[in-house]
Amino acid sequence: MNKHPNLTSPARILSAGADVAALRRTLPRQANLVAVASGKGGVGKTWFSITLSQALAGHGRRVLLLDGDLGLANVDVQLAMPPGHDLASVVAGKISLAEAITTYSAGVLSFDVLAGRSGSGALDTLSRNQIENLCNELIRSAVLYDHVIVDLAAGINSHMTPLFARIGKALIVVTDDPTSITDAYAMIKFLVTSYPEMDVRIIVNMAENRTQAEKTFNAVHRACGHFLQFTPTLAGHVLRDKHIPQAIRAQAPLLARYPQSEAAVLVQQIASSLLASGPRGLI
Repeated sequence: MNKHPNLTSPARILSAGADVAALRRTLPRQANLVAVASGKGGVGKTWFSITLSQALAGHGRRVLLLDGDLGLANVDVQLAMPPGHDLASVVAGKISLAEAITTYSAGVLSFDVLAGRSGSGALDTLSRNQIENLCNELIRSAVLYDHVIVDLAAGINSHMTPLFARIGKALIVVTDDPTSITDAYAMIKFLVTSYPEMDVRIIVNMAENRTQAEKTFNAVHRACGHFLQFTPTLAGHVLRDKHIPQAIRAQAPLLARYPQSEAAVLVQQIASSLLASGPRGLI
């Protein structure tokens, strides 16, 4: 892992004051903003965001992982990233957003990270105008990436609402826990009611087997169809795997530490299905 920030090509373009508006006019529009959300905590949302980012990078994509949990950011903890280059420093005016983007490398795969600050409630107290300005700057940055993975806070959280109008896909992570299923439904209801154009898909995590994963998905699917007249699709499932907690304890992405594990293979399949659902390109 890089110990110091390393500006990649997209970040260098931003720091050089590129005309991003002109870039947006000349590039084909694509839904490259992907939100990873959940109805409740403890379902493996951040772990999945990290692993998906690395899987997409393995396909040669330019990937930015954004820690969108402004109150309890923890991407930096799971990746053992050094403090000082994060959204809190951007808001404080210490560094620019481009300078806060850090390249995380694990083996031959690397992706960019825009971290929050673990254990700091500073970002949780931002005003509405500050949040809007931050989201607008993030949207301008997104034009330079193939995929921007936004790890949202658990539950219906309004912090990153200005981003939602531009998010193309929302991956809702759910487990077979009844409260997870209920809260996932509440999250989906909020999204499809407020943003009907958003592509909402389900990720079943921590499943004991494929049959259980399908049962969990069907429970969410039935509730959405009955009460919302909306039928989400299944983006994929991840089986419970002892290698996942081992990788988290080691503060290393699963694909770097246990690339042949069952969970790693399943996340790679999910990444491949996302790539197949749309053409490559930037906004």
